[in-house]
Amino acid sequence: MPPLPKRKYAKARQGERRQHLRLDPINMTECPNCRQMRLPHRACPHCGFYRGRQVVDVKSRSGTS
Repeated sequence: MPPLPKRKYAKARQGERRQHLRLDPINMTECPNCRQMRLPHRACPHCGFYRGRQVVDVKSRSGTS
């Protein structure tokens, strides 16, 4: 049988122990071309621009393929 703790952990101590398990918000930046939010260092999924030039051809989402 393994050893057991002598007394209960306080809730504050439990929080201190688990402080690195939090969820961080996603870092988003504004696209300078279309002003939509996008992930940094990636082409904009809305307009396809990255660093001032179009790198991805974005098809319209009108429904028909």
